[in-house]
Formats: sequence, C-alpha cells, structure tokens
Amino acid sequence: MINIRSEREIGFLEIAGNIVYQTHCYLKPFVKAGITTDELDKLAEDFIKKHDCTPSFKGYEGFPKTLCTSINSEVVHGIPDKRKLKNGDIISIDIGACYKGYHGDSAWTYAVGEVSDSAKYIMEHTEKALYAGLKEIKPGARIGDVSSAIQEYAESHNLGVVKELVGHGVGTNVHEEPDVPNYGQRKTGPVLKEGMVIAVEPMLTLGSPEIVILDNDWTIETEDYSLSAHYEHTVVVTSTGYKILTGGMNG
Repeated sequence: MINIRSEREIGFLEIAGNIVYQTHCYLKPFVKAGITTDELDKLAEDFIKKHDCTPSFKGYEGFPKTLCTSINSEVVHGIPDKRKLKNGDIISIDIGACYKGYHGDSAWTYAVGEVSDSAKYIMEHTEKALYAGLKEIKPGARIGDVSSAIQEYAESHNLGVVKELVGHGVGTNVHEEPDVPNYGQRKTGPVLKEGMVIAVEPMLTLGSPEIVILDNDWTIETEDYSLSAHYEHTVVVTSTGYKILTGGMNG
C-alpha cells in the first residue's frame, strides 16, 4: 500500500529529513584523508541522538551501524570500520534519522582531497541524474516518468544504471512502497499523488552496472571494480510539484 501522508505526518518527516541534512553538513568537514569510517559513524550517531532522533539504519534488518559508508567501487551498504579514507577516494554516505517514528533518508557522495577527473565526472552526473528524476515529480505523473528521466540522463553520459537497487517510499518505515527504480518507461507505474513521500536515489557506475554482494552480506560492489556514486533525497509530492525534505546540498 502506498501511503498518503497528512500535514502532521509531513511535519514529522520534514523534521527527520532536516536532521539528516544537518548531519550531512556536520560530517562534511570531517571527510578527509586519515579519518576512519568508524569515526564518521560515531560522529553521526552522536549528532543524530543529540537532536532528538534515532539512527534509522542501526539495527535495521541487522545492520550494525548508523551510516552506510561506501568507498570507490562500493555502491551501497558499506559498513563503517577501521578503514582510513585516502586522498583521491570518493565515499557515499547514506544517512537515516527517525523523529517520533518518522524517517528521513539521504545519501551524498563526497570527494576525499583531490580526486581524479573520472571521479569528478561520475559525482557530477549522478547528482544531475537525481535532479533530472526529481523534475518529473508532480501529481498525476507516474513513477516511470521519474525512472525514465534518470535512465535517460545516465545513459546519455555513458554511466551504468544499477537495476537491482531502487528508491522507495519513506514514512514510518525507512523503506515503504512504492519502489522507485532508476530505469523504466514513461507513463508506467504508480501515479504520484499529493502527500506521497518517496526517496529518489540514482546509483550509477563508470563501467558495467553489474554488482556483487561482499562476504559481509551487506556491502554491494561493482563487479568490474569501476567507481560508483550515489545521491538521494527524500521528497514529498506537493500540489504543484515536490518539496525536498532532506535539504539542498550541493556536494
């Protein structure tokens, strides 16, 4: 079932989303060579809890940490550990926060120091693919319109679209209906209605879109070890379009 949220519920979702955005802003200066992903995770957990929220991902289906930290060829669900970030890395940081039972969810990809032109390329165009999808959101549009716009943008820039991983509804669960794929046909899929809340999240690669799951049963990596980037916003469908609930970050 796809939920239509009341004004009161959207208010809670907006607070949760804002804390996610603030957590991204707080972490960004710490994303430097030498810091471990565990250290970033602790910073994020403390910040989220200090703002009257709980981490959405910690304990979700057994996930052990607050953040998903996915480095270079890792697409999503990287588990924070003792690895230190290195100059030239890119890292996707996926953050979820829960306020009074309502969730916010947003991922962003960050450069660590000076990165290669190819790293800059995939970061720039994955972010732009996100906004290409968001532009399609309004009452009466369909999920396929969003999905198709992301796919068209990605493929026009020779990026691989990971098809096994999708965006999703957000509400009292961090993952709800509907699925929001990053590929598809226009004028297909569920109709968007005012009050629907969805997370749109292109996960793109510089090479093959084929993926593998690592031995920890969580982290997903590109099969050919090509770089991957991930950008995600939670948005609510409004009477005229959409509103981003997780801030207006520019990388």
